[in-house]
Amino acid sequence: MNEILRPHAEDAYADELTALEKVDEGVRPDGWRLSPTVVVRYIMGDTLDDGTEITPKYFGDRRLIEVAVASLVTDRALLLVGVPGTAKTWVSEHLTAAISGDSTLLVQGTAGMSEDALRYGWNYARLLAEGPSEEALVPSPVMMGMREGKLVRIEELTRVPSDVQDALITVLSEKILPIPELNRETQARRGFNVIATANDRDRGVNELSSALRRRFNTVVMPLPATLEEEVRIVTDRSRAAAERMQLPPVKQDAATEITRLVTIFRELRNGRTEDGRTQLKSPSSTLSTAEAISVVNQSRALSHHFGNGDIETEHLAASLSGAVVKDPEQDGAVWREYVDVVVRNRKGWEGLFESLRSS
Repeated sequence: MNEILRPHAEDAYADELTALEKVDEGVRPDGWRLSPTVVVRYIMGDTLDDGTEITPKYFGDRRLIEVAVASLVTDRALLLVGVPGTAKTWVSEHLTAAISGDSTLLVQGTAGMSEDALRYGWNYARLLAEGPSEEALVPSPVMMGMREGKLVRIEELTRVPSDVQDALITVLSEKILPIPELNRETQARRGFNVIATANDRDRGVNELSSALRRRFNTVVMPLPATLEEEVRIVTDRSRAAAERMQLPPVKQDAATEITRLVTIFRELRNGRTEDGRTQLKSPSSTLSTAEAISVVNQSRALSHHFGNGDIETEHLAASLSGAVVKDPEQDGAVWREYVDVVVRNRKGWEGLFESLRSS
């Protein structure tokens, strides 16, 4: 049997979660697999007394993760807000894995979503044959989380139509989900809560009502603060992705090419060079850390299958243009100007400039 392409966090990191559970001496809220302190250790990484390495899941401010976990302890729902690529989904998945041991209760927000996805639906064959009944009801992940006392993830909440968003208000405030067709309700068990993610800069954003916002504690997920921090994230995550893609390690250290890539993304994203001396135009795309990881992965694949195994400037150049230029007219001009003004004149980047000019 082929291996699972992307295991759930609780499966991929089962050994780490088990090791932490054994040494966890903290107070665990009802329904929690780990105590809040140990949940933070799982997210941020640690080395246990027996030598077990807990790999970092998030590279950034520890206090931010502590605030997120504390929000869930207080029985308030958690809203992770940030531009694409700030690890909102990644953090929410690992929080649910560490707290509930199950990250599969997921609602993916879309523009065409109905209330059924947040509340419940019906098996219409049974509904027509038998009428409304418990057996004909199809629970949503939210209802299942309430019944089982587990965390529920809602991705891209701001893509959900505003009238559908408000279906969550009663769930979050009263911890009940009415089922008027059956004249009953589902009451949430201890351990139930909601972690939602939202992107407030992308297209298709629906503002959250003030009533719904009050039900969430909001944590803003920032982009990496420094070049070194972002290089570390891209290096670590791309290495893990290469293992999943069954690509061998590169023969030479790819740090130089990864640093160049991250520098380019940060400069275009910020609208200025790292030294602050040159103002730049920014493309329409967000050029997130996640996109940088994708460029490195593609470069690894090119180097392995169509090169000598090392990530070289030609592989990076072949992957870069497609990542930056989403709108050929607007982004193309921005990218050409950056290559001519910055890449051409930067010492040590002559090879990259030649590769970009010929790609």
